[in-house]
Amino acid sequence: MMSENEQTKRLNKLREEAKKGGGEKRIEAQHKKGKLTARERIEILTDRGSFQEIDAFVTHRSSAFGLDKQQILGDGVVTGFAKIEGRPVYLFSQDFTVFGGSLSETHAEKICKIMDLALKNGVPVIGLNDSGGARIQEGVSSLGGYAEVFWRNSMTSGVVPQISAVMGPCAGGAVYSPALTDFIYMVKGTSYMFVTGPNVVKTVTHEDVTSEELGGADAHGIKSGVAHFATENDADCLQNIRKLITYIPQNCEERVPVQKAKEPSPSKAARLDELIPLNPNKPYDIKDVIEGVIDEGSFYEVHKQYADNIVVGFARLAGRTVGIVANQPLSLAGVLDISASLKGARFVRFCDAFNIPLLVFEDVPGFLPGTDQEWGGIIKHGAKLLYAFCEATVPKMTVITRKAYGGAYDVMNSKHIRADYNVAWPTAEIAVMGTKGAVEIIFRKEIAAAENPGNKQKELEKRYNEEFAHPYKAAARGFIDDVILPSETREKLIRAFELCENKVDRVPRRKHDNLPL
Repeated sequence: MMSENEQTKRLNKLREEAKKGGGEKRIEAQHKKGKLTARERIEILTDRGSFQEIDAFVTHRSSAFGLDKQQILGDGVVTGFAKIEGRPVYLFSQDFTVFGGSLSETHAEKICKIMDLALKNGVPVIGLNDSGGARIQEGVSSLGGYAEVFWRNSMTSGVVPQISAVMGPCAGGAVYSPALTDFIYMVKGTSYMFVTGPNVVKTVTHEDVTSEELGGADAHGIKSGVAHFATENDADCLQNIRKLITYIPQNCEERVPVQKAKEPSPSKAARLDELIPLNPNKPYDIKDVIEGVIDEGSFYEVHKQYADNIVVGFARLAGRTVGIVANQPLSLAGVLDISASLKGARFVRFCDAFNIPLLVFEDVPGFLPGTDQEWGGIIKHGAKLLYAFCEATVPKMTVITRKAYGGAYDVMNSKHIRADYNVAWPTAEIAVMGTKGAVEIIFRKEIAAAENPGNKQKELEKRYNEEFAHPYKAAARGFIDDVILPSETREKLIRAFELCENKVDRVPRRKHDNLPL
């Protein structure tokens, strides 16, 4: 029987052993790659002294290929719970210094345990991924471990927020766990994701491509849209996750966090009344509209580099989180295309799942035409954005700043799909299509028969503008609730959101919906 002192010494020795991971040489190799260790990442991510580890003494159970002689405490993943900005989270951090962070049966069990706890206790779960993939020596046991994680990702979806940081390699089946979560962060230069790596690509398609080109942070942040955030380094990535946590509720039953309200700077607010150009074809930056309305410095953009013809992100209005969806006239005139529709739909559904009110700034000339879009499925992809707004039961507000044309008017949270408060600025144009196209269709015969077709068209365009290129027809029908000055927008929205705070809306009873995938 050990004495009390010997028992304490043994415990402390095991704790220290667990903290060493794969040892000093492998830690040094990790640092040389510009990467932090699993435990260093946890220290930056969490409030000081708040992390409590679970399963530090777990080891694998495999004896094949000499694994029984390589028992390392923790088995390549650090798991536990902590606080971020005073709010509890569960987390796991894969340790690349231990078997390359490869996932074994017990490694997966550790991750599954904290996911089960997160679901049971209504707390967000954060995964820091840095892994060589399945532990080959364990064969199907490792693959089964991945499937157990995937199943929990699916069951947890929409119940508690799931956040993934890819901070190293993530390849093959491993990519599907982050893909099933709500937000993915990547680190430029040191992280990558792909289903098949460069060697397989070269063998099958004869393309020469690097890991960074194929699945790096820029590839997924700009081209594929798989990554929501591309960060500069490990520390930047972790600080960004801390910021995100301040905007979102802990679970699907909780309301949004509230912070002290900060009025927008007077200069930003004052610019609103003069922001929209007189020429309807001249662009402006929708982010100037957003910044002039929301709490000062509170906009946290999501998917910043992907599909930049639509802007999405979190902000605060009178201290409360709102989800913003806005057409961007600076990019493709703010038109909706496949990528923008997917980006918007995904964000809207997250906000609705976690009780985050939606605020839409609309300036949309329609859907992007062309064979690429039609053959790529713009009909079904555009329908996803429409479906997301239709099914959302959170408070939903829309501000039409300028163009609201055609089917895109309907899609962008119109009154007809049960938006709560829809307003337009005096510069708004709510119509089936733009003036030139409408006149060419309606008055085709008159223009062709005129002595001077050019002058006739200009005359008819002027008439059409006077009749339709304004918000008052829609206001007369009650399709918008008010026409307001831009400088009134913030106060009007704050009051409207206050009134909708206890909104109750329900969708018909069913097993589940059938989103047009």
